Amino acid sequence: MKPQSLRRFMRLMGGIPVLALAQTPQVNLNDLLRAGEEWAAENLDADKLQALADHFDHDEALKLLRGLQEQFEGQYVLDLARFRDTAQTLLPLLETLPQTRPYAGWLRPRMDYFDVADELLVDIPAPKVEPGKPPPKRPNPTPVQERRAWTVQVAKAPVSRGAAAWVPRLKPLFSQEGVPTELVWLAEVESDFNPEAQSPVGAVGLYQLMPATAQSLGLKLRPDDERKDAEKNARTAAAYLRYLFLKFRDWRLTVAAYNAGEGRVRETMRSGGKSFDDISRRLPAETQMYVPKLEAVLRRQEQKSLLQLPAARP
Repeated sequence: MKPQSLRRFMRLMGGIPVLALAQTPQVNLNDLLRAGEEWAAENLDADKLQALADHFDHDEALKLLRGLQEQFEGQYVLDLARFRDTAQTLLPLLETLPQTRPYAGWLRPRMDYFDVADELLVDIPAPKVEPGKPPPKRPNPTPVQERRAWTVQVAKAPVSRGAAAWVPRLKPLFSQEGVPTELVWLAEVESDFNPEAQSPVGAVGLYQLMPATAQSLGLKLRPDDERKDAEKNARTAAAYLRYLFLKFRDWRLTVAAYNAGEGRVRETMRSGGKSFDDISRRLPAETQMYVPKLEAVLRRQEQKSLLQLPAARP
């Protein structure tokens, strides 16, 4: 392992918020990715990752993950492709340390977001360059393009390892809450059916419940965090989905609101649009990917789309 390569990578990734890099004269995103690629090529084997554990802790992990989270919060889906190598470098580091392993549970089911963004970057033709002007960015993919890309991606991906154990146990809970049982598969998108998964912004469990949402629906965070109880997490997620559906009366919008927030979706609709397809490209990049990914999972596992699901029970 070259210490200077590691130090450079950690300095670039951990010392500056990722979104600020492009505005920092000394470093840019190309530097970041190049450093990450060089470091990964030299160091990603089991022995070297174990050695790196001495230099990589919970605080460093959180800095890196929050940088990736900021990318998901942006609206330009194709930007995610630039962070594919960074995410691939980071994931095995997170899995090395017990204290950062829950973050790996959050990142793992989002790795294919970077892959799909990379595929879309290739599939969407570059706009015509006008003489004397910088090349314009490719347009954001349409919902139809994303659904097509996710259908291909999910078809070739294995089913989550935890699905066989959890799906039969959780479907009755969704039914009891008046929500289509097919939506149990949201856990594959959120956590890869990992009850220990934790996001860099504090969401926890199979269905990645935020603290305020969990508490508003009756879960306790202390002395023990009930979000880590898989069945309580699932029942609460189902109740929240039911609440959102009764607000939006559309499963695509409901799922978008589950990911981006009820207020964010409603505000976006106020500026124009009645369906998910109408507003998709004005939502966060993660949400633009999240809804078609879930739909592709439902088609693979249940042979249904979100539009074919019955309404939630009032």
